[in-house]
Amino acid sequence: MAEQRQPVQNMPRIMGRGGPPPHARMAMPTEKPQNAGATIKRILGYIGRNKYLLFALLGIMLVITLLNLAAPFLQGQAIDAITVSGGRLEVDIPLMLQFLIMLAVCYGISSLLTYFQGIFAAKLSQSTVWVMRNDLFKKISYLPIKYTDTHQHGDIMSRMTNDIDNISNTISQSVASLFSGVLTLIGCFLFMIFYSPMLTLVSMTTIVLTLVVTKNLTKIMRKYFPMQQSLLGELNGHIEEAVTGCKTAAAFSREKRSCEEFDKISDELTTASIKAQISGGVMGPCMNVIGNIGFLLVAAAGAYFLIINFNPLALSGPVTVGMIQAFLQYTRNFTRPINEIAQQYALIQTAIAGAERVFEIMDNPPEPDEGKDDSFEIDNVKGDINFTNLCFSYVPGEQVLHDFDLWIKSGQKLAIVGATGSGKTTVVNLLTRFYDIDSGAITLDGQSIYDIPKKKLRGSIGIVLQDTVIFNDTIAQNIRYGRLDATDEEVIAAAKTAKVDEFAEKLTDGYNTVLTEGGSNLSQGQRQLIAIARAVLADPKILILDEATSSIDTRTEVYIQEAMLALMKGRTSLIIAHRLSTIRDADKIVVIDGGKVVEAGNHEKLLAENGTYAKLYNTQFAGIAT
Repeated sequence: MAEQRQPVQNMPRIMGRGGPPPHARMAMPTEKPQNAGATIKRILGYIGRNKYLLFALLGIMLVITLLNLAAPFLQGQAIDAITVSGGRLEVDIPLMLQFLIMLAVCYGISSLLTYFQGIFAAKLSQSTVWVMRNDLFKKISYLPIKYTDTHQHGDIMSRMTNDIDNISNTISQSVASLFSGVLTLIGCFLFMIFYSPMLTLVSMTTIVLTLVVTKNLTKIMRKYFPMQQSLLGELNGHIEEAVTGCKTAAAFSREKRSCEEFDKISDELTTASIKAQISGGVMGPCMNVIGNIGFLLVAAAGAYFLIINFNPLALSGPVTVGMIQAFLQYTRNFTRPINEIAQQYALIQTAIAGAERVFEIMDNPPEPDEGKDDSFEIDNVKGDINFTNLCFSYVPGEQVLHDFDLWIKSGQKLAIVGATGSGKTTVVNLLTRFYDIDSGAITLDGQSIYDIPKKKLRGSIGIVLQDTVIFNDTIAQNIRYGRLDATDEEVIAAAKTAKVDEFAEKLTDGYNTVLTEGGSNLSQGQRQLIAIARAVLADPKILILDEATSSIDTRTEVYIQEAMLALMKGRTSLIIAHRLSTIRDADKIVVIDGGKVVEAGNHEKLLAENGTYAKLYNTQFAGIAT
């Protein structure tokens, strides 16, 4: 299926058909994390912005951990309230009840705090990713046009949604667990040393096995989780293209091929996901097996030490049944955080892989703006534009324009014609600084456009493209995009000038009719009229029409010619056209061929020269072959 590049939601990409070639697209992200440590540090930096939530969560986890550490000790003391004297069991009931009540209070408070832990963890994760998502969207909004032209839009949106969600899930589930796990490991180890250094030594024998298994499994996981995220972004990109290009696919009967491409990417994603989930899922059971082995060794050694009354260097005194029970609980609690971290390692790896993809966009250099001349005022723009000895290439070594010279006088209506790919739209891209020139100069009223702040430069230029950008909003709001502070009366006046009222007022909701994304519930010609109304409302000093009426039928085109002429009157106008009938009254027509201006003059002069323009014109109107 042919690739359909659409702008990211709420980001109109003012690009014509002269954009970068397909082979200029950048590669997908690498499969292996480049720097997991730095990525984790940056995630922690985002988490740290919510200091109060973070401290509250960590405080709650500290109390919960201390209560959980106290529980086995209290259990052991309650059990040791039962003694054997003269072959008879003796129970110190008041002492046992005292410890049991304390144990019940511990469990009750711990359960209540666990509830609040979930609330604070959810708030922390959502507030953190809110900041991260906003930062990412702002970054995307100000990225160079070259970036969005050379990256799959579905993949960019996947980073905004799937990858951010994975980070959110990890924060809500793992931050508290990691903090609690570290405290639990330290606390359990201290209690184990207190009860029996020898039993502690026995329980530590499984640590080596744990490290070996973890090291080998994490190698596999580091490979497949980033691959999974990369393929997910690629799949989203294909789906986005399939949805936006569904009519083209149907027209050329390419549905089967589109499905085959989807199946191929989906199969690769499925394979990578299975391998990632298997490697991640194996970690937990492996840790449980190792933990159970350690538990068995401690139980056996503890029973033996009890029989022989052996407990050297212990601060708690001789071995008792209660002490063995408490030690077994601490052993279990000591391995539990390791198992939890192992089980969450898959989630953490997914989040790291997604965060790297998010930070890859954030680290991309923003669109440069060398313009420092704050004295430049849009109201003072006359519109005298000069291209001098210009050279430019989308891909290094493949020049689109070279030694390009063009002068557009203030108030002049200039048309640019030429074969497809000759560089017509590239001229617009360079004038608006969507791309920067390789060499040469472009001046506006004698001042380099690189000295003018981009916002002011683009604010003085109005553009109407053939590929109209329509937002999921009302007709009125789509027109108001040309000037956001316009009143309803000004919007309606602009709509009437562009003949939008001819169809808008016939709709049930009139100008309040909500358009679908891309304006699919309007005809191409109607969408073009809205774009023209948008330019009328903007009232720019310089007007660029890039095939602005190519999607409008001949009768409608004639119908709005007066409006277009009124719009161009008194302002510098740059018209790019294939339909030569629309530019016969232009003050000057230039013909671009091979990245240079090869002819210039008015319609009659160029026809009389019988050159490239005459051949193009006769091909359209006289049927003469080129």
